[in-house]
Amino acid sequence: MHAHFFGSDLVFSTLKMPLPASMIAGRVGNESERQPAIRVGVMTAPKSPAPPAASSEQLTGSVTSGVSADHPGVNELFALLAYGEVAAFYRLTDEARMAPNLRGRINMASMAAAEMNHYEVLRDSLERRGVDVVPAMTKYASALENYHRLTTPSTWLEALVKTYVGDALAADFYLEIATSLPVEVADVVRAVLAETGHSQFVVAEVQAAVTASEKQRHRLALWSRRLLGEAITQAQYVLADHDELVDLVMTSGEGLTQMTEFFDRLQRTHMSRMQELGLA
Repeated sequence: MHAHFFGSDLVFSTLKMPLPASMIAGRVGNESERQPAIRVGVMTAPKSPAPPAASSEQLTGSVTSGVSADHPGVNELFALLAYGEVAAFYRLTDEARMAPNLRGRINMASMAAAEMNHYEVLRDSLERRGVDVVPAMTKYASALENYHRLTTPSTWLEALVKTYVGDALAADFYLEIATSLPVEVADVVRAVLAETGHSQFVVAEVQAAVTASEKQRHRLALWSRRLLGEAITQAQYVLADHDELVDLVMTSGEGLTQMTEFFDRLQRTHMSRMQELGLA
């Protein structure tokens, strides 16, 4: 997912990374709802409804990796993704009830079904590695649920934007890590982030709504920026709280320099998705 993904001063300080100025401006919402003592997880596992924004490395395969397939961070990555898929399933089925018509409910249900298929891929991968998926992923439950609590949509259109934009941000994060993982590990990550083919209905509905109403355009643009800020916050919290994941990221690439550049790219691809939806 999901997933989702990041922006707390505390966490950037923990990782000794500067907080991007654009994120300071984009952090909206009720700060009193946050739980700074609780490190929250990444948004739901990168969802299918992401427009094509991945790099050629992300799509074609990993670069030569210095990371072993037995690195303990791989199990943590798979467990995080697995819980993200389960959380996404329940979120999509709940939000399907907000749809104004049967077509919307069916589209959401189709995406929810794809999430469970992805969960099964991760479960099987963990079992082959001798890991019981349920206890492994349970440690991420409160983190991911907290993200969804902070980004609960109040309208059908907000639910669509979260599905399309928010989950794509999470996908960007996971795919960035995958580019430097061993091929057999990266293939699993890409498989569970695969496009399911249902995202275009989101684009069509949101574009129609914002074309008809300037008020909706401004409201959804603000919502989209909030999703970006929360996504960055959650991903950073996950890294700050799980040493194996941090070690996986740092071992697989150029460390903090690579991650800083990634967050810059994340914001650029987010803008392209806003443009796709007619929000920028």
